[in-house]
Amino acid sequence: MECIVHYELENKQGTKELRGLIFLEPGKAPTEKDFLSMFADMGYKLRLEDQDNLVFKPVDPAAEYRKIRIRRLDTGEENLHEDGNLKSIISNLLPKDTRPI
Repeated sequence: MECIVHYELENKQGTKELRGLIFLEPGKAPTEKDFLSMFADMGYKLRLEDQDNLVFKPVDPAAEYRKIRIRRLDTGEENLHEDGNLKSIISNLLPKDTRPI
């Protein structure tokens, strides 16, 4: 199964949104090792700085990039999560006092 990794690369010029690809066994989630291997294949030598937010920092302090942050993972499967913004908009559009017809 393919997993597209959407990430932000922060360097001196600003932030770029990029993508990478990891091949996984069906039903498996990528691990820290998978991310580090993917980035190493792209030429980034990193270490995991913040596991909760998936922020990676360069091993070499002289690197031209400051950090990489994984924004989201796309496995091609349907994401069933609640969109807070959409729920807020809909609740503001619906009448406050609903009564049966």
